[in-house]
Amino acid sequence: MADQNESPAGEQEQDASLTRRSTRSRRSIAVRSQAVIPAKPRTRPSAAASGRIAKPLRSLVVLSMVGGLVATVALPAFAAVRPDAEAVTVQQMAVEDAQSLVVASDVSGNDLARDSYSATTEEEIAEKKAEEEAAAAKAAAEAAAAARARVAATTTSVSTETPAVDVTMVSPGSGEVRWPIINFTQGRGLWDSGYHQGVDLLANAGEPLYAAADGVVRVSQESFGGYGVAVTIDHVINGQTVSTLYGHMTYGSRQVSSGQTVSAGQLIGLVGSTGSSTANHLHFEVHIGGSVVDPWAWLQANAS
Repeated sequence: MADQNESPAGEQEQDASLTRRSTRSRRSIAVRSQAVIPAKPRTRPSAAASGRIAKPLRSLVVLSMVGGLVATVALPAFAAVRPDAEAVTVQQMAVEDAQSLVVASDVSGNDLARDSYSATTEEEIAEKKAEEEAAAAKAAAEAAAAARARVAATTTSVSTETPAVDVTMVSPGSGEVRWPIINFTQGRGLWDSGYHQGVDLLANAGEPLYAAADGVVRVSQESFGGYGVAVTIDHVINGQTVSTLYGHMTYGSRQVSSGQTVSAGQLIGLVGSTGSSTANHLHFEVHIGGSVVDPWAWLQANAS
C-alpha cells in the first residue's frame, strides 16, 4: 500500500518537471524566433496607384509639347501681319524674317527692273494701258505710212492730181470710128521691142481718153493685169466684131462701168501710167474677130 501511495506523488513530480521543461523550451524557441525573424519591410505602392500618378504627368508633358508647337507656328505668321501704324519696308521685313535659301551653283541672280513686274494700282494699270494704246497707234501709223510709200514707189511717174475734165465732152469728129486721144506722140507700135500687141500713144497725165466707136463696155477695172487701170469695149463695125482696149489710165479716172453702153467719142477715162508702165501714155489695142490687128493702121484707115 505504501508503494502504491507514493507512486502517484512521484508521478506528479515528474509531470511538474516535464511541464517546467516544456515551458522553458517554448520560451527559448520564442526568443530564438524573435532573434531570427527580420523586420517587416516597407510596402511599395501598387500598380494602380502608380498609374494614377503617371497619367497627370503624361498629360502635362503633352500639353507642354502642343503649346510649344503652336508657339513655333503662330509666332512667324503673327510677326508677318503688322498694323498700319507699324508698317515697315521690305528690307526691314527681310532682316527680321530672314530665312536661308539654297540654290544651285549655276544659278545667277538678275537685277529687278521696273518693267519686270505688273502694275498693282489703278493708276499704274491706267498708265500701262495708255502706253500700250499709244504704241499700237504708232505702229498702225507707221504701217499706213509704209503702205503709202509702197504705192508711191510703184506709181512714181503717175500724176497724183486729176485734172478737171468736162465729162460731157466728146472726141471731135463725126465718123463711126474716132481717135481715142487727140494730143499725143506716137510711140512703140505693134510687136516693137518684143511681145507688144498695141500702140503706145504718149501724152501728158490726165489727157482725156474716148471710146473709139459705139459699143458695150466689157471690162472696167482699177487693176487689169499689166494694163493697170483699163477699159475694154466690144463693137460691131461694118458687120465685124471689134474689140478695143485702153490701158494704163490714171487711178480713179474711169467714167464707165462693165455692161454700160457707150457712144463713139464718149469720155471713158484719163491718161496715166499704171500697171506695167514707165511713163504716161495710152496703150491702145484692136482685135477683130478675136485676132490682133495693127491698131495704128486701123485708126489711120477708119478714124475721122
